[in-house]
Amino acid sequence: MARAPRRRRVELIGLAVAWLLGAALWSGALRPAAADEPMHLKVIGGLADVSQFVRFEEPFWRRRITDLTAGRVVAEIQPFDRSGIRGQEMLQLMRLGVVPFGTVILPIAATEEPELNAVDLPGLSPDIGTLRRTVDAFLPRLTQLLKERYGIELLGVYTYPAQVLFCARPFAGLGDLAGRRVRTSSVGQSELVQALGGTAVVIPFAEILPSLRAGVVECAITGTLSGHSIGLFEVTTHVHTMALSWGLSVFGANAATWAALPPPVQDTLRSGIRELEAQIWQAADRETGDGLACNAGQPGCTLGRRGAMTIVPVSAADADRRRRLLTEVVLPRWVDRCGPDCVEAWNVYLAPVFGIRARSD
Repeated sequence: MARAPRRRRVELIGLAVAWLLGAALWSGALRPAAADEPMHLKVIGGLADVSQFVRFEEPFWRRRITDLTAGRVVAEIQPFDRSGIRGQEMLQLMRLGVVPFGTVILPIAATEEPELNAVDLPGLSPDIGTLRRTVDAFLPRLTQLLKERYGIELLGVYTYPAQVLFCARPFAGLGDLAGRRVRTSSVGQSELVQALGGTAVVIPFAEILPSLRAGVVECAITGTLSGHSIGLFEVTTHVHTMALSWGLSVFGANAATWAALPPPVQDTLRSGIRELEAQIWQAADRETGDGLACNAGQPGCTLGRRGAMTIVPVSAADADRRRRLLTEVVLPRWVDRCGPDCVEAWNVYLAPVFGIRARSD
């Protein structure tokens, strides 16, 4: 058998060590010392300090799940970006059981498993209603993929608020991006910006504001509410209303860990997570609007700080351009990265929703 490159061998050794450590740490998590003691679950959640984690995930696992199970289950949760785990490793660590219950942020995991990006390709879902239909249509395939390739039991799909375009000087629509430097956060977003004639610059979220202040970029794609929270209304003047992407994540369990839970506990967890999922989706829809209102200083803003930005509505030209770019650029380039299996998955599950078929050349 061919020898793995040194870097890959180091990664495999690291995963093996993590598995051994995880086995020691988690081996007793589902086997209480006595019948009257609760089961202890350890959970990796979404991003720290954002609404989804602070208002929904953390309270659910720290309090709600104990109430729902009448004290039978006690859980601890850590945000993903403070757990010491790289997003690209989450699928493998869940497969190994090192992370028994975890959140996989799909745009990050898609660098290793491109098919996961099918539900949130840039320009695919310009509003949350379309996003919901997209996820519902692809859910059977997503469930199958996670189970067969990674041994993960899919329990929920979460979304962050819409990611939209902020710019430091006026624009009337997507066509005005030509010649502008735009902050992006993924390969797909970068391809979309380049197809519009802009220059994509991949910048971490924490560096968006200083990059705009320094003139490194003049526009940025990020969430309506998260953009407001870091003060983009102080350095940009116009914000578009079209969702260019969302930032989906899936929550699941290692299949063996899940199978070890008593059926009544499984049922309660599924029911509670469905309730949590619904709350997160409702909040994402509401917070998309709240972010726009506060960036523009509209009366509906309830978050305290108000900007004076101009909201750029979606024009008919924007809607036509989005669909054309999805068909001619975004989907074909995703197929190139993903391969024939993704063509088949798209055409079975998503082509009926969008009326666009994928082709492999």
